[in-house]
Amino acid sequence: MKGGGNEMEEMTESELIAVLIDKYTDLQRIKKANGEVSNSELEYQIKITRKKLSLLNVDVDELTL
Repeated sequence: MKGGGNEMEEMTESELIAVLIDKYTDLQRIKKANGEVSNSELEYQIKITRKKLSLLNVDVDELTL
């Protein structure tokens, strides 16, 4: 924010991709740490993040643990 106002700068596509990649890899590490324990919310978050990255033409297969 600038000058204490409520203005927010827009995120560039590259910044958005970087944030989504970080989120996706974080979710993948959590899934791996859970072992065989099923977690439907975690799976849903991974699915949605994969879709968002796909829409931005990011190949998530290289990012998957």
